[in-house]
Amino acid sequence: MTTPACVLITGASGAIGGALARGYAAPGVTLILQGRDRAGLETLARECAAFGAKPSIVCLDMRDVGRLRRWAGQMVQETLPDLVIANAGMNIDIGPDNGGERWEDIEALLEINVRAVMALVEVVLPALRARRSGQIALMSSLAGYFGLPVTPSYCASKAAVKAYGEALRGWLAPEGIRVNVIMPGYVDSPMCRAMPGPKPFLWTAERAARVIRQGLEKNRARIAFPFPLHVGTWLLAVLPAEVSTCILRWLGYRG
Repeated sequence: MTTPACVLITGASGAIGGALARGYAAPGVTLILQGRDRAGLETLARECAAFGAKPSIVCLDMRDVGRLRRWAGQMVQETLPDLVIANAGMNIDIGPDNGGERWEDIEALLEINVRAVMALVEVVLPALRARRSGQIALMSSLAGYFGLPVTPSYCASKAAVKAYGEALRGWLAPEGIRVNVIMPGYVDSPMCRAMPGPKPFLWTAERAARVIRQGLEKNRARIAFPFPLHVGTWLLAVLPAEVSTCILRWLGYRG
């Protein structure tokens, strides 16, 4: 599997981000690892360095878009990544009593899942276009196909990322820039375990990272997995909404 010379991973202190970092760690590879958990990032950097990689860490909150843009602008001038993986994200739900999502939480989710993704792309894209090469991977979700009653804002944010990435791909492909949308199902992590509702076809982060890397190398437009859940969520999107809602209730996504 071909390894890019320089990889930026946001949300690297999370389960999928960490697994991706370890997967890309190889002699001579530069890894730029962003997250909010400094201790976790430092541990991850040591693990990647043991494989011969050259890791650097940046601890910042993606909700601070101004700081994010300043950091990304400086990074691009110093070390332009070959692969940008916008992986950082969060989830919220309607609560155990079906009380609904708090506005403060909705704002934070949209800042991280949508606004920060677009801000990062907007900063790095001019340099990639000038070089006429590079790859951008955006972390969506199978939940972006059809909204789950228990996580409405999360589903909306991932649908936005999906549409944004697909539009970027069509725009930038003639310029030699590859854009891929990653659409995982349930991947074992603290965020996943905190989500309400069934979690069929649960994967480990390591398995997910392997499939993501393979999909990025093959430049797949959508890297969606696992296959049965991908087919099921896609069908939810194409069936009449009333039917899909009834199916979700039958499956246990009731709130």
